[in-house]
Amino acid sequence: MSSAAIDYTHEPPVVEGKPKASELDATIAAPLDQFPSRTWWILFAVTLSLLSIGVFCIGMTLYEGLGVWGVNQPVSWGFDIVNFVFWVGIGHAGTLISAILFLLRQRWRTGIARFAEAMTIFAVMCAGLFPLLHTGRQWLPMYLTPYPNQHGLWVNFTSPLVWDVFAVSTYFTVSLVFWYIGLIPDLATLRDRTTSKIKKTIYSIFSLGWRHSNRHWQHYERAYLILAGFATPLVLSVHTIVSFDFAVSVLPGWHTTIFPPYFVAGAVFSGFAMVQNVLIFVRQAFNLKHIIMVDHLEKMNKIMIVTGSMVGYAYAMEFFIAWYSGNPF
Repeated sequence: MSSAAIDYTHEPPVVEGKPKASELDATIAAPLDQFPSRTWWILFAVTLSLLSIGVFCIGMTLYEGLGVWGVNQPVSWGFDIVNFVFWVGIGHAGTLISAILFLLRQRWRTGIARFAEAMTIFAVMCAGLFPLLHTGRQWLPMYLTPYPNQHGLWVNFTSPLVWDVFAVSTYFTVSLVFWYIGLIPDLATLRDRTTSKIKKTIYSIFSLGWRHSNRHWQHYERAYLILAGFATPLVLSVHTIVSFDFAVSVLPGWHTTIFPPYFVAGAVFSGFAMVQNVLIFVRQAFNLKHIIMVDHLEKMNKIMIVTGSMVGYAYAMEFFIAWYSGNPF
């Protein structure tokens, strides 16, 4: 785990210029030190308005029923499951940036890793709404999880929705722990900087007594490496299972074996795109251009070109097989 034997002298810098550690701490902690600032209120107003639209739409769905989505005809049967796949796909970028790029010793990930991890948590939370809405009986979500009950009912393990419950809940738990473990040194830094007793108490609780000692760093690096190794196969397995929502259906045109790799490539592609879109606004609003550099965005662009090409190939194969198979559907 030690990086002493790795030569980083010929790699491009991960931070523009040569700022001191204290200067980096001050720049990153500035939004919290100045909280709530004018910039924060503007961004909060924008996100709150989007949240209000989402709450209104969910309220209309619960009041009127699933028919408001236009799913009463076969072509649009998977409207909400498509949204579920969209949000789970966005959540894959955080684990990929943090876990896989960490295992590959890609140092450029450090400027965007925490941001992407946090985005993963909230994306998976959004994704969790749609299978519950999809059931049409939102007051019975407990029947998606296997637990003893007095009705003598058991979940249908042949249903992809049940597979999603296991896959997404595991992914969310691992991502949350992975994110929190990575935040512990950061929370300790905020604890040492703040002068507010309330903030210091909160940061002290969540930093778990971190003291920046060599022993603490050794345990941290070991735990982070184990979680990264555990999270890496989840990137592939979770979206493979999510693709089964469509691939194991009996609807013509949906049950196809290309969906698992197709969905995984699409998840990485869309996830990186969403992370980058939000990063551009964040780096501008909070003056983080020397930490989130253009070089970082360029590397993300290269990954998106590769995964986008994979998705384009999958699209082409889908059209080709539809023509070549002679299947009337």
